[in-house]
Amino acid sequence: MRKLMAFNSVTLDGYFTDQNGDMSWAHAQADPEWNAFTAENAKSGGELLFGRVTYDLMASFWPTPNAANAFPEVAEGMNQARKVVFSRKMDKASWNNTRVVKGDLIKEVGKLKEEPGEGLVLMGSGTIISQIALANLIDEYQMIVNPIALGKGRTMFDGIEDKLKLALTSTRTFKNGNVLLCYKPKE
Repeated sequence: MRKLMAFNSVTLDGYFTDQNGDMSWAHAQADPEWNAFTAENAKSGGELLFGRVTYDLMASFWPTPNAANAFPEVAEGMNQARKVVFSRKMDKASWNNTRVVKGDLIKEVGKLKEEPGEGLVLMGSGTIISQIALANLIDEYQMIVNPIALGKGRTMFDGIEDKLKLALTSTRTFKNGNVLLCYKPKE
């Protein structure tokens, strides 16, 4: 069974987007060490999962010449990766290697986990995280805490109806002030 990892950048005050859905603050802390980490992540393989809003944001940037110039290794990895977008309304995805999945989210994620292949990485998509977290479908949470506070925004767990208990498995501090926190669900 494939493992599902949720990967998100969050602010010190716990938001993964500002009140307007903007995440550009997550890319403002670049340095050589951080750039090497993101490039390595982009090469790690696996299938990327998105909700429609995050998909639209990613598909509007990563296939562009601007992305290829600014972040060549990450852009290559994002563009070559197999991708899934969960959407009730979208019928066709324009970004290469992307399939649209409709239907019951929890059942569909369960089916994806049962397929053969490398792991699954859910990026952004707080609405999806909040729906599948309590169904125990996420095997690992990786959060990059950025040294910024927004005051208002959305948390990636907005709407969960019960406590989600997690156990810290590892940490990593970057010179730019970002901190990687890795958690798994407590058993």
